[in-house]
Amino acid sequence: MTIINKLNQKDIRALKTGAVGVAAILVLLISLEGYERWNNAKQQSQELKTKLDNIDLDKAKRSGLTSIVPVFQMPIERETQRFLFRDRLNEQLRNARINSLPLQEVPGTAKTPVPGYELLRMKCNAQCNFGQVLQLLANLKDNPYLVGIEEMRIKKDTRNQQQFDLDLTVSTLVK
Repeated sequence: MTIINKLNQKDIRALKTGAVGVAAILVLLISLEGYERWNNAKQQSQELKTKLDNIDLDKAKRSGLTSIVPVFQMPIERETQRFLFRDRLNEQLRNARINSLPLQEVPGTAKTPVPGYELLRMKCNAQCNFGQVLQLLANLKDNPYLVGIEEMRIKKDTRNQQQFDLDLTVSTLVK
């Protein structure tokens, strides 16, 4: 005989009630844990929404922020990029009223900061005053092809104390 056969109806009802109670407790614990997770997710969602609302700026603030961020054009094939970079650099030199010798490409391969691209370096030799050098340096960030200033030398002219010899090497990325 099994134990269940020895139990009377009252004992069987008590066991069933106990089993239902244990099942109810398990369901309650699982649902409380799920409710807690849902509540945490709702709270995190609300925090993220608040952060996004804080980021959303009006047009005046957005245009002010975007005006101070440098513009960068993605590199293209070597010949086209060389032409665009040289043209934009010559324009910046003219805007700074710097008369330079023709720009020269610096031969050799330098270690590139971006895998899959090569570094193209251009050298500028010019005579100018110090204010023109500062104006050029301030406006170089507007060149969308410029990656960096590789080398810059400023040497005072021994004959004219107001003039400087400027040697500037700048770089761009090419495919």
